[in-house]
Amino acid sequence: MKISSDMNNPFRQMLMQIPIIIIVAGLLATLFTAWTEPGISPNPVINDYQAIVADSTQTNPNPVATEVFIPVGIVAGHYGNDSGSVCADGLKEVDINLAIASLVQKQLAEKGIKSEILREFDPKLTNYKANLLLSIHADSCNFINNEATGFKVAAALSNPHPEKSARLVLCLRKNYAKTTGLTLHNSVTSDMQDYHAFNEINPDTVAAIIEVGFLNLDRQILTQKQDLVAQGITNGILCYLNNEDINP
Repeated sequence: MKISSDMNNPFRQMLMQIPIIIIVAGLLATLFTAWTEPGISPNPVINDYQAIVADSTQTNPNPVATEVFIPVGIVAGHYGNDSGSVCADGLKEVDINLAIASLVQKQLAEKGIKSEILREFDPKLTNYKANLLLSIHADSCNFINNEATGFKVAAALSNPHPEKSARLVLCLRKNYAKTTGLTLHNSVTSDMQDYHAFNEINPDTVAAIIEVGFLNLDRQILTQKQDLVAQGITNGILCYLNNEDINP
């Protein structure tokens, strides 16, 4: 009965609960300190991310995209629009134009000159800015006569820099003829001189259009020696950019 009376003693019960109260209080104090200390996050990954974000904001608070200037634009005739001339066996002008344009781009890159290939009606042509723009085309597949062979080069009839346009045309004519062995065909059409891109680009961009040859009588060089055709164009572009001598 003594045990029973001790257990029912309120003072003794209070004494027995003191150690439990102390332990619980200690645990609560530890947790409270860990969660409320300034700068402490329960997740170390979040801490690292917040530090990176804060650092990047301080070093570059207003990031601005940098536009890269490309000195040469190359329009692959009919690319992205239609086939251009189509031969009886299915050969398409657009395929010839794009292949040659791609080789010109590669050859310019080897010389350290950046260029880009544009579609026939590329949205980029609106107010296009470059040192020069050249559109590459090929002439008809149809047999016209034995003299329907050779290449043509033309610039816009009217532009704010006629002396530069004339120089670009002369550079292309001289180097293309010398490299490919093709002759100049003097049948420049009004469609070439009034080529749509001439009226879309920035007035300070010098532009020209070249018909690299006839898909009929010049078919062999246009299909089997595209590296040579492209080199003739590349040499003409380099002549203009490097201000080379174009006297006979």
